[in-house]
Amino acid sequence: MQWDEQTWKEMAAVDRRRVVAVLPVGAVEAHGPHLPLSTDRVIAEAMARAACERLRAAGRLAFHLPPIEYTAAPFADGFPGTLSVRAETVTELVVDIGRALAEQRVGCLAIANAHFDPANRRAIGRAVERLDAAGAPLTVFPDVTRKPWASRLGDEFLSGACHAGRYEGSIVMASRPDLVREGIRRGLAPFERSLSEAIRAGKQSFEEIGGDEAYFGDPAAASAGEGERTIGVLGEIVCEAVLQRLAERA
Repeated sequence: MQWDEQTWKEMAAVDRRRVVAVLPVGAVEAHGPHLPLSTDRVIAEAMARAACERLRAAGRLAFHLPPIEYTAAPFADGFPGTLSVRAETVTELVVDIGRALAEQRVGCLAIANAHFDPANRRAIGRAVERLDAAGAPLTVFPDVTRKPWASRLGDEFLSGACHAGRYEGSIVMASRPDLVREGIRRGLAPFERSLSEAIRAGKQSFEEIGGDEAYFGDPAAASAGEGERTIGVLGEIVCEAVLQRLAERA
């Protein structure tokens, strides 16, 4: 299912008009003292893999693209290690990837985004608008922070206190347990301040919200079992969004 692990001859043998290319989007960003800077990329790749499995089970030819990891992350810009790029860079990169897929005659691009900084979500949205205007490839971006998807991702996610907490920590524990600083994670107290509410109130950084440790939610409550279930739901969301758009176009 991994696009870049194929040879060009193998790709030449594929009817690329039938292909759904799933693009993971993450970030290099602070995720508490217990999770790696790559957390969003780890989640996005797990989401993309699960989506490809479900799309293939539904009879679609799906491939998992290499991820976008450098994205707009201004909320965490004040923390060592965070590498934030301009939102315009993100938009142009997604548009260029979509155009390259169109030149390869790929039928559908699905975006599996796990980085919820408003600047990044807006940048992806602008790219999708431009690709939609071009007419190819069909571009699908299920923004899991919005209806109807958000309600399927658990109470912590719905609360908005879900950065490096139970939701994200569980997925990393299921996907890359070697990257979790378990001794630190188990000792962290809940910090249940809602990022979504703070963003609506005009806050611009984790520090402004009081998140001096760069986590929100309840990291100690995370579990690999919950992470496995959540990865499955994320894969279902992408699969359902793609199948719905393909049915509308048919």
